[in-house]
Amino acid sequence: MAEDYRTKDSEILARRAAQVQRGGARAAVLGVNDGLVSTLCIVLGVAAAGADQSAVLLAGLAGLIAGSISMAAGEWISVQSQVDLFNGVLKDLRRMIKKDKTLLEDNLADHLMEDGYSKKTATAATKELGKDKERFFVTYAEQVIGVNPDELGSPWVAAISSFALFTLGALAPLAPWFFIDGGAGMIWSITLTAIGGLVAGGYVAYSSGNSLMFGAIRQFLIVLFASLVTYYVGVLFGTVI
Repeated sequence: MAEDYRTKDSEILARRAAQVQRGGARAAVLGVNDGLVSTLCIVLGVAAAGADQSAVLLAGLAGLIAGSISMAAGEWISVQSQVDLFNGVLKDLRRMIKKDKTLLEDNLADHLMEDGYSKKTATAATKELGKDKERFFVTYAEQVIGVNPDELGSPWVAAISSFALFTLGALAPLAPWFFIDGGAGMIWSITLTAIGGLVAGGYVAYSSGNSLMFGAIRQFLIVLFASLVTYYVGVLFGTVI
């Protein structure tokens, strides 16, 4: 039973690491946080300037659409560029294996010895791997270069995650304005955004093994700071106009 739990924990860690490397986790966290904070800033800034309910909704919806598309496009380009760069490195590695495999075998053996293997074990393992070019390629890429050829990242996963979660985050500060306006609308926007920030911050902290309370409070303070700044900027511009 204990062995089953250890195996399960190991598999969970592997899945978490793979998700991070593919880019989906980072895009999701950035998406929901950006949706929460940026839309709250738009809503509070426009409302504090004296705009009516329809104007706040229009500005918020425009920010939601523009932000979700921009985030998705940016994440796609970012992760695709990362994949292209990794593929370039891996193509060069394949050429080097064909050209001078012996040199790479020595490099891999040296790397294994640096990790604590004896010279005999490192040499034997390298020679065994060298009999299968594909296994040698994958092992060298992972151990020496630090790239897993099977987990280069998915631009579409990153883009879709970012788009969906930006939209979800943006709905928190925007939703109250479909029903109420004025001061009550602003209070509800701040409250729902703060709750969303607590949940998002807590989830990230929990997933990374850090203090749940610290992560939640940190995100809450970011939301609070953004609320205060944009509210008073909106009041200032509203007074000037």
